Amino acid sequence: MVAGFLLGFLDFVWIKYVPFPFGGLGNSIAVWAVAAFLLTFWSRWKLVGAVVGAVVFLVVAVPSYYVAAALIQNDDWSNVYSAVALLWMGLAVVAGAVFGAGGVLARTPSRWQIPAAALPAAVLFAEGAIQLARGDRRAETLGYVAVLVALAVAVTLLIVRGRRPRGLALAYAVPLTAVGYLMLLASGFR
Repeated sequence: MVAGFLLGFLDFVWIKYVPFPFGGLGNSIAVWAVAAFLLTFWSRWKLVGAVVGAVVFLVVAVPSYYVAAALIQNDDWSNVYSAVALLWMGLAVVAGAVFGAGGVLARTPSRWQIPAAALPAAVLFAEGAIQLARGDRRAETLGYVAVLVALAVAVTLLIVRGRRPRGLALAYAVPLTAVGYLMLLASGFR
């Protein structure tokens, strides 16, 4: 719960004070999903505990974000429990389940290890694809997409050991990016 509170609160601070394109990472659903993945990847939780932990982590982060907004820029306190906040918490449950499980599977030797390790890159690539699909080709948008792609590659290099497994993880990320793209569209993230 503490990590979730810190994620939400510091995310708002990041958005408020870090310039674009890096500041855009604070407003990224993909970055939150990767944070849940890394939380469970680096923990030693079993699958069920990891999923619950990742869900709680992301769900707590949502109201924490709005608390930071209320404290820092005097946003309305009702945003903490608004319909939008509840929608984001619902999406946090789904993302926490998928990426929490993915973090465990990516550190557990099995046939699912490499595909699971591709999840962070795939969600970051999918968000980049969403940005490009908007048709905005300004330098700042392209810069943000470049940051997402660089972060996707960096996370893959961090969590996967060896050239061949890294290459396979990035290859698995391609079809998973298509799935992630469609899921982001379905959730209304445009």
